[in-house]
Amino acid sequence: MMYMPDAVRAAIEVMEADPARLRHRNAFNVTAMQLAPRDLAAHLAERVPGFTVRYDVDPVRQAIAESWPRRIDDTAAREEWGWAPEYGVEAMTDDMLTNLRAGLDR
Repeated sequence: MMYMPDAVRAAIEVMEADPARLRHRNAFNVTAMQLAPRDLAAHLAERVPGFTVRYDVDPVRQAIAESWPRRIDDTAAREEWGWAPEYGVEAMTDDMLTNLRAGLDR
């Protein structure tokens, strides 16, 4: 899982990286956190009184998700151009709620 601001920053950073340091050119895995929907729901429930979630699993999409690897190795990105995520689950949850609340105030 990766929060969108980290994904955008990763794309920009790899484009701006010193080409002499890149053995893999422009094909890198990047990741930030291991997170299941229940984990995000738990973090939201800690911050939003009365928060609940209901799942309606789409079997086709679930099968796709289950075919993905459990973990992604982003060692090359970290070593070759210094990739490091800025958002973990705590920071992501706080930022999402801040931005959602700001949108509701408009």
